[in-house]
Amino acid sequence: MTTDTMITEVVLPGVVEPDGLRLHRRPMPAPRRGQALVQIDATGISFAEQQMRHDLYPGQPRFPFVPGYDLVGTVRSVGPDTDDSLIGTRVAAVTKTGAWASHAVVDVDDLTPVPPDLDPAAAETVVVNGVTAWQMLSAADLRAGQTILVHGANGGVGTVLVQLGRHLGLRVIGTAAARHHAALRDLGVEPLDYRDPATPARIRELSPDGVDAVFDPVGGPGVRTSYGLLAPGGRLVVYGNAAALGSARSVVWVFAKLLTRLYAWNALPNGHRAGFYNFWAGRLIRPAAFRRRLRTDLGIVLDLLRQGVIVPQIAARYPLTEVSAALVFAEARSRAGKVVLEP
Repeated sequence: MTTDTMITEVVLPGVVEPDGLRLHRRPMPAPRRGQALVQIDATGISFAEQQMRHDLYPGQPRFPFVPGYDLVGTVRSVGPDTDDSLIGTRVAAVTKTGAWASHAVVDVDDLTPVPPDLDPAAAETVVVNGVTAWQMLSAADLRAGQTILVHGANGGVGTVLVQLGRHLGLRVIGTAAARHHAALRDLGVEPLDYRDPATPARIRELSPDGVDAVFDPVGGPGVRTSYGLLAPGGRLVVYGNAAALGSARSVVWVFAKLLTRLYAWNALPNGHRAGFYNFWAGRLIRPAAFRRRLRTDLGIVLDLLRQGVIVPQIAARYPLTEVSAALVFAEARSRAGKVVLEP
């Protein structure tokens, strides 16, 4: 077969080190009715794939499978009785898996238009990360002048979250390793070292009345400290379970313990709110509404990127064929932002 009739994809065969990822070639898939074949221009490495490599991501497929949480690409063909005006347009989609490939078949209802003047890699940095940050900030119901604390402010979600927070007029305190502090200051963040045991006391000095919201991608024992830093009526939003990577317990047990703690705190008469942000909430119960909200929110974030309100934070770019090296780089967290794969 010729090159244009084959697809290249990355296969995660099991719990392996990054160099255990496999490149696989197979015939180009054909889209069915209501689907589009998208040539992927950019995809990325998120913490979800890092968890999947350890078999720690809730609901991940059985091995082997193709990872890849989201993509930006160009529609090359559509299925029968499907709008062919989509062909040639640039789109974005959240796939959860399957995007670490040269092409992917995606339901048309899951596609969001991407402004053609945007760099695909730049747009990729705000697909799942931007929607996550936008939806969390919207749900927190914050006002200009209030203070938020962002843990992991140098991460893929964190770097978008702090920029959106500053755009909304919020004061942003961010925790990250010291090597990321200069870059965070450039984004208008007041950075603190998450490894410094004096950091909670320093946050109380910076915001004596407490912070109005905390955004935490880690979970684990640190959520108790985060909860204790809230101002009256403040909100704790946990949106990840990174602590599970270092736990001897199963990921299900760690997650169940986290949710139990958050919901128990909501019963306390102190006005605080605590919850876990789930990107996929409502997808099974109200799929049409979920898709509409996702397209709307992603459209807003892409427009803010186009306007320059969000500056894309690209930690590094790698070709798809160097995915193992890209994953090693991403897991080292030596640079702020998102590692982008360019098939």
